[in-house]
Amino acid sequence: MHQSFLAYVLDNLHQKEVSIEQCTFILPSKRSGTFLKKHLSSRISKNIFAPQILSIEDFIANIAGISTTSSIDLLLLLFKAYKKTRLKRHDDFNSFLKWGQTLIQDFNEIDRYLIPADDILNYLSAIKDLSHWSLKSEKTELVQNYLQLWNQLEFLYNTFTASLLEKNKGYQGLVYKTAVANLETYSEDHQTNSLIFVGFNALNTAESRIIQHLLHQPQNHIYWDIDAHFLNDKIHDAGLFIRGYQQEWPYYDKNEILGVHNSFLDPKKISITGVPKSISQAKYVGNLLNTIGNDSQNQLKNTALVLADETLLNPILKAIPSNIEEANITMGLSLNKTVLYSFFMSFLELNISKTERGWFYTDVLEFLSNPYTYSITQSEEFVFLKSLSVDIKKNNWIYLNTPIISKYSPSGHAVNTIFPEKIPSPSQWIDNCLDLIQHLKSYFQTSDNALELEYLYRFYALFNQLHVHLEDVDFITNLKSLKSFFKQLASAETLDFIGEPLSGLQIMGMLESRNLDFETVILTSVNEGILPSGKSNNSFIPFDVKREYGLPTYKEKDAIYTYHFYRLIQRAKHIHIIYNTEPDVLEGGEKSRLISQLLTDEAIASYISHNIASPEVKIAPYSPVEVIKTLLQKEIKTLAQTGFSPTSLTNYIRNPIDFYKRNILKINDTDEVEESIAANTFGTIVHDSLEQLYSPFLDQFLTPEKLSEAILLVPNIVQQNFKKLLPGADLKKGRFLLVFNVVIKYLKNFIELEKSSLTKHQIRILELEKKYEVELHFSGLGFPVKLKGTLDRVDEIDGVTRIVDYKTGRVDPKNVKVLNWEELITDYDKSKAFQLLCYSLLFTKEKNTVDLLAGIYSFKNLGQGFLSFTSDGTSISSETLRTFQTFLEKLVLEICNPSIPFTEKEI
Repeated sequence: MHQSFLAYVLDNLHQKEVSIEQCTFILPSKRSGTFLKKHLSSRISKNIFAPQILSIEDFIANIAGISTTSSIDLLLLLFKAYKKTRLKRHDDFNSFLKWGQTLIQDFNEIDRYLIPADDILNYLSAIKDLSHWSLKSEKTELVQNYLQLWNQLEFLYNTFTASLLEKNKGYQGLVYKTAVANLETYSEDHQTNSLIFVGFNALNTAESRIIQHLLHQPQNHIYWDIDAHFLNDKIHDAGLFIRGYQQEWPYYDKNEILGVHNSFLDPKKISITGVPKSISQAKYVGNLLNTIGNDSQNQLKNTALVLADETLLNPILKAIPSNIEEANITMGLSLNKTVLYSFFMSFLELNISKTERGWFYTDVLEFLSNPYTYSITQSEEFVFLKSLSVDIKKNNWIYLNTPIISKYSPSGHAVNTIFPEKIPSPSQWIDNCLDLIQHLKSYFQTSDNALELEYLYRFYALFNQLHVHLEDVDFITNLKSLKSFFKQLASAETLDFIGEPLSGLQIMGMLESRNLDFETVILTSVNEGILPSGKSNNSFIPFDVKREYGLPTYKEKDAIYTYHFYRLIQRAKHIHIIYNTEPDVLEGGEKSRLISQLLTDEAIASYISHNIASPEVKIAPYSPVEVIKTLLQKEIKTLAQTGFSPTSLTNYIRNPIDFYKRNILKINDTDEVEESIAANTFGTIVHDSLEQLYSPFLDQFLTPEKLSEAILLVPNIVQQNFKKLLPGADLKKGRFLLVFNVVIKYLKNFIELEKSSLTKHQIRILELEKKYEVELHFSGLGFPVKLKGTLDRVDEIDGVTRIVDYKTGRVDPKNVKVLNWEELITDYDKSKAFQLLCYSLLFTKEKNTVDLLAGIYSFKNLGQGFLSFTSDGTSISSETLRTFQTFLEKLVLEICNPSIPFTEKEI
């Protein structure tokens, strides 16, 4: 590999006979200082005092005499300043958080670029006044309220900065602005030591003015890390800023530019690979590292894995192969990206969402499904949470109130922690979180899980930090404002990894790579919107105003990313650039323009290989699933002797694999809370309600008077059945109210239909919801087979026995008509006819009767009336049933035959 940039700086200083001990090195970040010390230690032959090494921020803070403060403190101070503005109506803290951070960023940019705040803020206010939407000369109250804040921006800025300077604190821009004001004094007091500025690129106005001022002293130097290929190309963005300084700084009228080299065009291997989605990128990187590690562990020590998208850190950590002995992670994992954060957020949502009716079941289930909830259930106090999830689904609780919850824990403390009777104050909620952390700590200490304990410690510190802030302010009064504040705080805090910074694989973000050189570079997520980040609208200052005042826009930010990209690969020998081939909003756009620029650079075209990595997908012809019955004979025999129901047999006709899963393996659908109503529950309510309505008429002839009385009972009976089957359903509003009225309408329409049929027929109710079962003997089977079923209703119409089946779904006449008997056991469309024949067979075997009617009332098309089974005629004769029994036998023998597997049907 070429001489690294930091090594070059030290060698050049040695040639200039500059005493290293008398130097102060100023770098873009602290990280490169560690590597600078490493290079320094390899060059000295005697003990010396280490030179002072500072980041540019620390150096400028020393000049300013004030320090930067946290983003949370800034927000709180800005809100206090905002409350002092002369506005008719102020936003609450929760609303303020949505725009407060953006305003701080704008103030920061204004000060970093040394723009007079009163000038640009008043200009911004005038623009807003011109562009408001009211065309009338007199401004409406709405427009006045809108413009008020813009008119108060200068006052807000002055109040905010004054409160910060009072405390000797500031945001970065304010510190930089103060440093420029103190520059003359500082330079007079520091004229002996050499100031060495190393590896900068895009300087803001304050940094540029400070560095230029200090470069007037001959002992001070600045080194740029730039390749001549980019510097001499007048349109290449990688050299945009340094070309500008070379042309505009008076310093370069007499001094040469230091740090220019020629290494980018030297032979290297550049592999550009497209991989679908983030997880695939992580797995691809894992395979790549495995290959590099197997070739040489020494090569890994000079390898950097740079994550352009830092959210990829978690999957990357899981993908690192076991043969990598050492890895150093220089980036922190944001607390809001951890599962523990989601645990506390779901706990917060659970408390916020409580209404007069209680806790909504989805909020409760989301909290209960979190892995950390399972961990706290290992504590005896919280064991009640284990059964709560099952009970919610079993009882269909849409809302859980305090009386329901209190039954689960007699002690009360655990219940009050998770489900407090009153919505807690922010301080009480934080105390509850600290209590949960103690329980989680006890659990993870027993399993000796160091990483989880570190997570807990960071959140323990965060909640204590929240407590301190709450004591200092009086505007975080409810959980909603606390939620916004908690989210801000969690996004600002990180879980830092501790490692050896100078050994092993280096995993870092793009900005951590500044000034560092590696032999092998792996760069992920090189997509538009990530690298470069592209346009972003997190500013109140319009684009044209930024251009007019010299503030950076997305164009300058793109140039910064271009510089970092090319600087990272210019000295490397092996470069792996990976991008996502499946662009979307969350994971960036199409492959980056930086890749396209590389591919079109003729000077290095011979070094580049470009390919798409994707899993090999073999498209196999459709092959139905088959389940051999050899080991299932016992289960099949048990089912046959217990009893086949018409529904189970039609399951087999529809798809033998469904029959195998449901009726042999007994795998049922997962219990779910019904916010609306499932089809089977709807059907059960209709059936149960009809049974109750018609039970008083058993063994009686129906009369219009009786049915008129029954219609009056419909609403109450339907309500009872709703409460029985869906105890958590609220029938006064929402979806359940609609369904409740639909059921009532169905039943009333049906009874009216029955009343109208009484003008032509006599109907006597014989049986309701009667269970039947018969034993059948089929030749070829060494055991009897039981057929069982429940007949919705048996009545007598004009002296003829009739079997009635209720269906809440749609049934057409063709579904109960049989012309081809083979279709009965092969075509699921004939399942309704099959069920009617099963019921008829059960009834006739039990009652020894023949010649009856069987049919369906379909509530979705009641207008068609009673849909009677038909084959040769309308009545079901003994001949019809003998034919049916023949095909039933064929079906049952097929099910029980061990040589015929259960074979999947395409549905």
